[in-house]
Parts: sequence; structure tokens; C-alpha cells
Amino acid sequence: MNKTPINYIEFKAHDLEKIKLFYTACFGWAFKDYGGTYISFSESGIEGGFEKTDEKIINSVLVVLHHKNLELIKNKIIDAKGTISIDTFSFPGGRRFQFMDPSGNELAVWCKE
Repeated sequence: MNKTPINYIEFKAHDLEKIKLFYTACFGWAFKDYGGTYISFSESGIEGGFEKTDEKIINSVLVVLHHKNLELIKNKIIDAKGTISIDTFSFPGGRRFQFMDPSGNELAVWCKE
């Protein structure tokens, strides 16, 4: 069986500039801006990002898995009784979708284009 590693972690944030200042000052993370609504971070042990939101933050972490064949893994998730919460979409560098596992945890899977 092929392993699908945790590849990326996403958080929500209300103020991206404050988040960058906090994590840079406390932990020395490096950041890259992607417009006004998203920043990625590195130099933290695992890469990730922060998505700007105005909504109340309840489930603040999105674990992102990487898989070479997005349709194959999507079908496996559906067959195993997972549900697709956000269908496949493109972003700079690839495509991804989000799903809910049988317990209601939301994760994402991405692949390079």
C-alpha cells in the first residue's frame, strides 16, 4: 500500500501581518505572501500556511496530504465513506480538494498540476 504523508498544515487567521510578526519573533519562521488572503510559512519543521478569514475560528488547523493521483485518492476516500467538503480546485502550484473523515475531521489532499 502506498503511503500518503502529511505534507502541509493550514491555519486560519484574522490578521496576516500580526501572524507573520508573531511567528517570526517567537519561532523564526519565514513567510511568503500570496495576495492579501494567504501566506505560506517555512523553516518550521513542516511547511504550511495561514488563510485570512473574517469568520470565527473554530477548527483552526487543516492537515494537507500529498498524493500523485488526485482522482484515485478522492475515489478511495469516497469508497471508504469519507465525504468531499470542497470539490477539486486549482491554486498556484497545483490542485486540491477537502474531505471529512467518518468522525467529522476535515483534511485536504493536493497534487502538483
